[in-house]
Amino acid sequence: MESLPTTTTTKSDRRWRSKPLQASKPSLLMALFSCMAWLYVAGRLWQDAENRMLLADLLKKNAGQRPKVLSVDDKLAVLGCKDLERRIVEAEMDLTVAKNQRYLKNHLQQSGSSSPRILAVIGVYTGFGSRLKRNVFRGSWMPRGDALKKLEERGVVIFFLVGNDSANRGDSLDRNIDEENRSTKDFFILEGHEEAEEELPKKAKFFFGTAVQNWNADFYVKVDDNIDLDLEGLIGLLERRCDQNSSFIGCMKSGDVVAEEGKPWYEPEWWKFGDEKSFFRHASGSLLILSKSLAQYVYINSASLKTYAHDDVSIGSWMMGLQATYIDDNRFCCGSVRQDKVCSLA
Repeated sequence: MESLPTTTTTKSDRRWRSKPLQASKPSLLMALFSCMAWLYVAGRLWQDAENRMLLADLLKKNAGQRPKVLSVDDKLAVLGCKDLERRIVEAEMDLTVAKNQRYLKNHLQQSGSSSPRILAVIGVYTGFGSRLKRNVFRGSWMPRGDALKKLEERGVVIFFLVGNDSANRGDSLDRNIDEENRSTKDFFILEGHEEAEEELPKKAKFFFGTAVQNWNADFYVKVDDNIDLDLEGLIGLLERRCDQNSSFIGCMKSGDVVAEEGKPWYEPEWWKFGDEKSFFRHASGSLLILSKSLAQYVYINSASLKTYAHDDVSIGSWMMGLQATYIDDNRFCCGSVRQDKVCSLA
């Protein structure tokens, strides 16, 4: 008798069939995660593309309104500096016009009324150790007391010119000058100027600048304390030249520049005077005269005027670039043998 086929499966067969089903679960999970990752990346790429499109549209719309490259002038205008630059230029132009008109701060604005015009201001260079020499001058050519006041009434102001002993005013040498001045009243003390041999060129700046501010004179005269002066003869010469403006008057000289340190009249900046090492024409320092306009020029430009080792050379260099009239008069040569000279070596 034939037996019927059975559908009964063994345990081992069931185990074999279930393995493919169990192995397919991780694959499904991996496929699911891959799909999600792909969707995320695709979404980001789409969003970036959309942002790029929006930016491109904005750039196209604003292409006509794109700011131009700013120049330096544009930047200055934006910062408010362009207007300031214009005002500076206008101020410089006004200052140049004022200088050409010989304007002086706090002095020539009220010309004539508060400062009467005089003939000459004479400054006699002196130092702290020159009291005996000053006494000799007071007993010879320089007026004293009432005679000094009468001279001022004639239009001539004369005084001894001295600075301070140091930057800190008030030591014993300064006090001695103050005491002497209280009795003689013939000093003009240059506040802020240190009295020293090497500072003599700067003393010229202080003298002309201070004198111009205080007196409205036709001439400003610098005198060394190593000469005797024929005061009446000097006044007569100046009275005859009072209508000569831009005059640089004195005993004109030149000479070799001393380039060896330690020798008399050594000039540290000798190399500036060329291969021949010769000074330009200038008035001797013992007695030299600047007319009003030239003294005003020194006052206005004193901060930028170059000084050399000697005051007469320095003053001569200031006159070089000006339309100054050089008047070489042998009567101002103190060492000459002329009978009608106005000065002689003391």
